[in-house]
Amino acid sequence: MIEILKRLWQTKEVRNNILFVLAMLIIFRLGAHIPLPGLDTAALRSLVSGNQILGLLNLFSGGGLENFSVFLLGVGPYITASIIIQLLTLIVPSLEALSKEGEYGQKKINQYMRLLTVPLAVLQGYAFLTFLARSSPLGASVELTGTVLLFSIITVTAGTMFLVWLGELISERKVGNGLSLIIFAGIVVSYPQYIQRTIATFTPDQLLSVLGYVVLVVLMFAGVVYLTEAQRNVPISYARQVRGNRMYGGASTHLPLRVNQAGMIPIIFALSFMLFPPLIAQFLVTGTPQWVSTIAATVMRLFQTSVFYDIFYFILVVAFTYFYTAIVFHPVQIAENLQKQGAFVPGIRPGASTAHYLGAVSNRIMLAGSLSLGVIAILPSIMRYATGVQTIVISGASLLIVVAVVIETVKQIQAQIQMRDYGQL
Repeated sequence: MIEILKRLWQTKEVRNNILFVLAMLIIFRLGAHIPLPGLDTAALRSLVSGNQILGLLNLFSGGGLENFSVFLLGVGPYITASIIIQLLTLIVPSLEALSKEGEYGQKKINQYMRLLTVPLAVLQGYAFLTFLARSSPLGASVELTGTVLLFSIITVTAGTMFLVWLGELISERKVGNGLSLIIFAGIVVSYPQYIQRTIATFTPDQLLSVLGYVVLVVLMFAGVVYLTEAQRNVPISYARQVRGNRMYGGASTHLPLRVNQAGMIPIIFALSFMLFPPLIAQFLVTGTPQWVSTIAATVMRLFQTSVFYDIFYFILVVAFTYFYTAIVFHPVQIAENLQKQGAFVPGIRPGASTAHYLGAVSNRIMLAGSLSLGVIAILPSIMRYATGVQTIVISGASLLIVVAVVIETVKQIQAQIQMRDYGQL
């Protein structure tokens, strides 16, 4: 490890790229502490700390939501835009054709994502600001009307687009994905605060609980790494072909199928879906019809109940894992490509039989992957119930992001070092 770090520092271009990325992340952290003018951030902190969904959104925004900063929305609107464009690419023929045009097509799709991010940021900014202003205890301390509301929406929209630009600058340096690193920085910066709060409230009778919690966190990290890297290798053989006096093919390889093919998308979908019922209920709780107000109040109470929140969260994560994997994994197309290349799965007939086999394998590993992803999503709540430690709030979603970003960044840095080593040979 020391030798790798030494080589990393001695390689000038890689060192400059890493220093540039660190500078961009520092700018992001500074912006996350610039509050919107005219608002009571102290009252907002008390609301965010008492709401599980807002707490997760605040985690992904790097504290921007809690601080009511210019980065209040984080890169959430861009992530939503990328998911929408990705889904549209699967059903709109023109976008599907554009995605197959190499670098030019990818640039056009990225441009569509940026354009879609603007109206999504405006809508999300209005929804968040209005929701937070109407929520107790903010209702009496925050006035969001007219010019103040308009200026706040423009500011948070500009903040989101600025973060998207920073993310693209970071990605160009080939030291990890820019947007992922921004989310990663926002998550990691909260960990010292949890440790500080735990130390400040620590008493000797909590020693076993805190040690147990630390052990469970380490085990959860190991489980997330295993889930991120786990894959099922389907054996693939290539038929031998004789061309002239030479024989081609006959090689054996494998088709890797990841246990968690959907990555973080199911958790993002689940969080987005869970945000809307309490958000809509917040607007309807003061409605004129009594039955509407009663239903809205019931919905708000349900989502504030930890048991209901965790069960519903788990079910949504599992369901969205199946949904998204079914969208991105196409066994029929993979079987056709294998048949065109003269490849086959040993013991399985090419064509429809191969597609059926790949689909069955995907469903089996997806069951394990979806259940594991759901357990990881709610495991922090289970850990708090089991140990009684309430000062450390490490979500399963944040662990997945941290592990995935670290693995991807390390691989890109190692690839750059190896590429320069080959160039010196």
